[in-house]
Amino acid sequence: MAGMRGPGLQCVSKVELRIECRSLRNRDTMSKSDPCAVLFLHNGHKWMEEGRTESIKNELDPRFVRAFSLDYYFEMVQKVKVAVYDMDNSTDSLKDDDFLGQIECTLGQLVSGSPFTRHLLKKDGKKEGESSITIRTEEIKEGSELVEMLFRAKKLENKDFMGKSDPFLQLSSLTRDGNQQVIWKTEVVKNNLNPEWQMFSIRLNTLCGGDRSQPIRFDVFDWDGDGSHDLIGGFNATLDEMLKAGDGGVSWPCINQKKKDKKKSYTDSGTVTLAKCQITKEFSFLDFVFGGLQISLTIAIDFTGSNGNPRNPDSLHYVDPMRPNEYMQAITAVGHVVQDYDSDKLFPVLGFGAALPPTNQVSFEFAVNFHPENPFCAGIEGVLQAYQNCIRQVQLYGPTNVAPIIHHVARFAKQAQDQEMNGKGAAAYFVLLLLTDGALTDVDETIDAIVRASSLPMSLIIVGVGGADFSLMNVLDGDDGVLRSASGQRVVRDIVQFVPFREFKHTSADQLARHVLAEIPKQVSGYFKMRGLPPNTPRTGPAPPPPQ
Repeated sequence: MAGMRGPGLQCVSKVELRIECRSLRNRDTMSKSDPCAVLFLHNGHKWMEEGRTESIKNELDPRFVRAFSLDYYFEMVQKVKVAVYDMDNSTDSLKDDDFLGQIECTLGQLVSGSPFTRHLLKKDGKKEGESSITIRTEEIKEGSELVEMLFRAKKLENKDFMGKSDPFLQLSSLTRDGNQQVIWKTEVVKNNLNPEWQMFSIRLNTLCGGDRSQPIRFDVFDWDGDGSHDLIGGFNATLDEMLKAGDGGVSWPCINQKKKDKKKSYTDSGTVTLAKCQITKEFSFLDFVFGGLQISLTIAIDFTGSNGNPRNPDSLHYVDPMRPNEYMQAITAVGHVVQDYDSDKLFPVLGFGAALPPTNQVSFEFAVNFHPENPFCAGIEGVLQAYQNCIRQVQLYGPTNVAPIIHHVARFAKQAQDQEMNGKGAAAYFVLLLLTDGALTDVDETIDAIVRASSLPMSLIIVGVGGADFSLMNVLDGDDGVLRSASGQRVVRDIVQFVPFREFKHTSADQLARHVLAEIPKQVSGYFKMRGLPPNTPRTGPAPPPPQ
């Protein structure tokens, strides 16, 4: 249900929405509109107000500072509405405020399309002139990546005739589309040309998008009650430059460019000092996804004799035209989620434990499409087609040896790791979906393969098909890090997730996918943290124009 949590649903991430508008309609006669953006979420029955931005006086192109923080569930449709009003009264009711336009969309659209730009619409769905809205979405990393700052200023220019300036400091970040987004305003220090503002913290991603060399804009204004704040001056600085402050401080001249252009004798309008600056840093799964991380899915299928004769309806490999078998259901459930992170959607599909035509030689590592040099299948539909074709041609055999399959994927993961170390390849991560119907016969070899793979960009998902005893799988899936090879080598990190299909036989495929993929984001970010590797910087580009 939109806007509601389902049973056992866990929040993948928190996101922050920041809003700006262009060419709003003027509803005031003696001045300009005083816009405010109001966020509504749909709870499955009706729209509920979630929050409001500040109201900005006399502004038709507002960039609101106040942001909205929301829980984001990738598996849900979360309906969002943003309405803009000209605030003419101080009450909570919106009935007496002039309506300036609105949009309706989903949180998924905002996340995937950021910056998200649309025409504002009237309540009848028609365009509200040339008015538009842009919503930028960033991930919030709770308890991490905070930049703590303490600013003070000296000898600021006096903008008031009857007293001294009332200065406040405004910070703006460079957005992905090349514009500036106001992200923070300090408190106003009244009647003071040498203010010290209170210490404050901003998430690093909000401040500079994770790029320490990206310029950040700092402007000092003289506050005025009617909203026409006078610019005293400003400067640009990068986080790298700010970090030089430490506890000793670093200073910049406060420059009013218009004054500098007019007066040759102009030097500055005061000095701003960053007295303290410190950060903590930790990257999330979504950081790596935004940075272009490719997740490659390999599917491995158990073709051993214990599955039963595929021609018999009681076989685990029986292909019923009316209902997909458990292997097909598991492939579909997991594949449809993971494929969104693979740009070419070509999946290698391997089989093990079958006697292959024409020689009937038993193999524990063969291409299900019978093309060993090109085992890739196009999309999940291509995987299912190759599987159904294969099951009609091979003879189920045994035993259940899976170590060769793990080593197969580990070779590609090691190659990607080596290229990454040499700066020759993009960040890549490999997920092996292993579908099996029973206990393993190469236990020691499998544990050794997992221990070796635990230092590579790789995860192993095991789905137990049928009603066999899968107690050993729970040992492989140990989350306590005690898994050791026969030689005593300990697993570097937990990379195994095991789920028996029978626990989800009477639920939806979405439930299965949610459980088998539950640990993948943590395993991905854990690998790159272990290696001390940051994500790539997301590509920047202009915000798309509103669709006509």
